[in-house]
Amino acid sequence: MRLLLTGSSGWLARFLATRLRASGHDVLGIDVVPGANTDIIGSVADRLLIDRTFGDYGIEAVIHAGALHKPDIARFAAQAFIDVNVTGTLNLLEAAAEAGHDRFLFTSTTSLMITDAIRDEAGPSAIWLDEDFGPLAPRNIYGVTKLAAEGLCRLYHRDHGLACMILRTGRFFPEDDDTIDALDGPNLKANEFLNRRLTVEDAAEAHLLALDRAPALGCETFVLSAPIAFARGDGPALKQDAAAVIARYYPEAADLYAARGWRLPASIGRIYDPGRAERLLGFRARTDFGSILAALRDGRPLPFAHDPGYVSPVTRGARPV
Repeated sequence: MRLLLTGSSGWLARFLATRLRASGHDVLGIDVVPGANTDIIGSVADRLLIDRTFGDYGIEAVIHAGALHKPDIARFAAQAFIDVNVTGTLNLLEAAAEAGHDRFLFTSTTSLMITDAIRDEAGPSAIWLDEDFGPLAPRNIYGVTKLAAEGLCRLYHRDHGLACMILRTGRFFPEDDDTIDALDGPNLKANEFLNRRLTVEDAAEAHLLALDRAPALGCETFVLSAPIAFARGDGPALKQDAAAVIARYYPEAADLYAARGWRLPASIGRIYDPGRAERLLGFRARTDFGSILAALRDGRPLPFAHDPGYVSPVTRGARPV
């Protein structure tokens, strides 16, 4: 299948394009900056470019992974987010519907599920976040525009029969967090595998499964994160004393962390639940918190990417995707 992959110079596409080609797909990449997987330099907000690309290359399906992200709020005006994340998605959906496509993948974000109250973690219990969680009240222009783009996907499924897979990915970026500096990067990322992170390799694998299953599923939304070990009944205890709960499920965690000079989270306020993706897509992330403990125990490299020097294509290109 000839696929159009947006955001093709980005972090996810670095792994996704390779997996798609290994599965026999012909991948055409579009991004605003050059990259190993990018064939067309330009923005998804340029409708003429999208139409020309569909016409010239016989595109058969779209994986829309390109977007302005939360860190870009400091660099771009709100209108740029609307142009790229909303209008760009609409351009692709319209072109896909006109071409008679039977599937469309949209890389969304769990960030749009995080209200101010959830971010502040002020409640007495950890909150389980699955696809039915709501009402949704995104706290910034990034979340607002991604939620709007999700709505467009659902609209085009309803009105045009276009099967749309909406993949709300947890964290997989390699750079340091731009808001949290209390822990060093690898320690923070390791902790996040307890509740809100997955590897970029696992994120890529979920996209392949969604691409295959889309026509049969129609329109579905999936939360993507590492498998969780906790039960929903652990919510209050996770909020009050996460280390004690972690010790029940992972008895060696405290000692392995201490040997590394790391700290376990004292409190966990939210859990991303990837159960629907496992049930409907057959997706279960290969890397979980146990994988990290095994690496610490055996002295092996950590099974996730950490690159504090990573710079996104948008920053390198200094213009919206």
